[in-house]
Amino acid sequence: MKHILTPKIPRVTAFPAALAAAFALAFSLQPPAFSAADAARPPAVSLRVDLDRSVLAADTTEKAIVKICLDGVRLPRPEARQPVNLSIVLDRSGSMSGERIERAKEAAVEAVSRLGPDDILSLVVYDNNADTLIPARRVGVGREIEAVIRSIRAGGSTALYAGVNQGASELRKNIEDRRYVHRIILLSDGQANQGPSTPDELGRLGAALVKEGISVTTIGVGLGYNEDLMTRLALRSDGNTYFAESGAALPRIFAAELGDVLNVVARRAVILVEFPDGIRPLALVGRQGTIDGPRAEIPLGQIYGGQEKFALVEVEVSPTRTGAEREIARARITCEDIAAQRTVELTALGRARFSADQSAVIASANHQVQADFAANRTAEVKDKAIELIDAGKQFEAAKLLRSNSTYMDNYGKNYDNRAVIELSAKNDAEAEIVELSQFSVETRKQFRTDNANTVNQQNTSSSSVAPSKKKK
Repeated sequence: MKHILTPKIPRVTAFPAALAAAFALAFSLQPPAFSAADAARPPAVSLRVDLDRSVLAADTTEKAIVKICLDGVRLPRPEARQPVNLSIVLDRSGSMSGERIERAKEAAVEAVSRLGPDDILSLVVYDNNADTLIPARRVGVGREIEAVIRSIRAGGSTALYAGVNQGASELRKNIEDRRYVHRIILLSDGQANQGPSTPDELGRLGAALVKEGISVTTIGVGLGYNEDLMTRLALRSDGNTYFAESGAALPRIFAAELGDVLNVVARRAVILVEFPDGIRPLALVGRQGTIDGPRAEIPLGQIYGGQEKFALVEVEVSPTRTGAEREIARARITCEDIAAQRTVELTALGRARFSADQSAVIASANHQVQADFAANRTAEVKDKAIELIDAGKQFEAAKLLRSNSTYMDNYGKNYDNRAVIELSAKNDAEAEIVELSQFSVETRKQFRTDNANTVNQQNTSSSSVAPSKKKK
C-alpha cells in the first residue's frame, strides 16, 4: 500500500538546453563557511511516531501501521546550504551521440558556472571503460573545467558499473570532510553491457555506497535505458531516480534535484524500532530493512531540509481491554548532523488507546499515515505485477492489480479517506492498461520510476504528469 497520492513520477521531456538551465538554477547558491555557532544549534532533524489510528479495537487481535517520521529542519536562509562534493558520471557511449551528448555537456558547463569556488567537482565519462576527465578538485574559477567538458565525444559501449564506481572513487578523496554532501549524478540512455550489468549487482554497489554517505541519483534518458537497474541503484543508495523521455519538464525536475534535494541537513540516518511484549512486527512496507524478533532496523540515508522521510511497519497487537492505553513502538534515530558536525540521537514513542466503540476507532484515523501505507503497499504490488508481465503472465498481473484496487477502495471508504480512494481508482486504471495489452516500454518505465519515487519519498512536486492512456 502506498503513500498519499501516488507521487507523480518525475517525467522529463527533452534533453535540450533546459538541462543546462536547470543545473544553473540548482547551483546558484554559494556554500557558506562553517562557523563554531553551528555546533551549538538545535538538531537538524526531528522524530515522531504516528499510528494509522490512535484508538484501536479492544478485546481482539488487531493490526496497525506504525509510521516513524523524520523531518529535516528547513535551513534558516536559502543560501545556507552545505558545500557539495559532486561527481557527474556521464554516459558517452555511441547512443548518446548528437543532441543528447551536446545537451549533457551544456548542462555540466552551466553547473560548473554556478558552483561555489569551494565546492568540489569531478567528471567521469564511460563507454567501453570509465575515464576520469576531471579528478576531484575545488571548482575555483572553472574555466579549465569547462574546456574539458566541451571536448567530450560519444562512441563505444556502456560500462555503467565502472563509471559509477569511478565517480565514487573521486568522491572518496574528500569523504572524510564532514561538511560536504557527497552525491553522484548518473546520466545514461542505454543498457549496461560492459562489466557488472544486472540490477542486483548495481543494487549491491548502491547499498555499499550509502554506508559511506554517498547517494546516487539516476536519470534515464529515452526508452532504451534499463529502468530496473537505474531504479535499484538509486533506491539502494538512497538517491533519486528520473525518467527523462523528452523535454519541457527537465528544468523543473533538475531544479528540484539539484536545488532542494542537495539541501541535505543530515546523513547516514538509521531508524531502530523496539516493540514491547504483545506487539509483533509483521513486515516493513516500502523501504528495505530488517526485522529481528521485537526489533526493526531501517536505513534512511540522507535527510533534506524541509522534507519528511519515514518508514512504515505493519504490526500485530494482542487483545487489550477497553479503556486501556499501551505503548506500541519505541523509535530511535541516529544520524550525522552535517552543519553541526556531530552525531545526533533522538527517541520517540507511539501509543494507542483501546475501545469497543468502532465509531471511536474510525474517528481516530490518521489519514496521512493510511495514505502513506496505501501508496507504499501499492508500489510493492505494482513491482510484483511487472515481474508477472515479464514472465508472460499478463492476466495474473491484471488480477493482482484489481485485487489491490478493491482492497484499497474498501479501506479508503471505511475510513472516509479520499486519498486512498483516489489511489484505488488509479490502480484500477493501471489494471485496465495491463488487461488491454497496453503495457508498453514507456509504461513499464513509468511504473518502475513511480514505485521507486514512492518508496524513497522522493520530492516530485515540480515534476510533470505522465500522459494518461486512452481506453479502447
